[in-house]
Amino acid sequence: MPMPESTAARSHFADQEAARQALQMALPLIEPQMSDPEVCGSGFLYIVVMDPALRPGDARFEDAILLEHAVGDRSKWDADYAAFARAKAKASWEQQLDGHALQSLQPHRLREGDSLLWGAVVLDGIVVGVSGAHAYFDEAFATTVAACLKAVAKQRWQKAVDARQLFAGGRDPSR
Repeated sequence: MPMPESTAARSHFADQEAARQALQMALPLIEPQMSDPEVCGSGFLYIVVMDPALRPGDARFEDAILLEHAVGDRSKWDADYAAFARAKAKASWEQQLDGHALQSLQPHRLREGDSLLWGAVVLDGIVVGVSGAHAYFDEAFATTVAACLKAVAKQRWQKAVDARQLFAGGRDPSR
């Protein structure tokens, strides 16, 4: 039976806008690498960022996606990098394991239909899947985006604390 659309609370500090900001921080490192065949044989990249507050059981995978972004001209893709990145992100999100660890150390956790590709990371609950570069660079770019999202969320949290907020969003949920 399919899971109904989620009503679970999304991340307050690592929301869609925070993911966009994190991506913009990471792109100046990522984009110049697309032309280096040692890094990215395809010249294209796709990035999927998951909501770190949502877990399987809380939401469907599709509903937990915060942001998707293509680097390079999609009309020239030689493969469906979006589908690969989503599949990598989904396996890591469901198992809460980096793709490489899942593939190489715990393949017994893979289910029928799971991706056998790696290039997704889980950084303190932040899941990012990337596809298009060589797997080790997919992983590096995913880590970069995840680390930037973590920093943006921490910055937002600090601003809330500095504003003397006691609860995320500024209001007491018991009232």
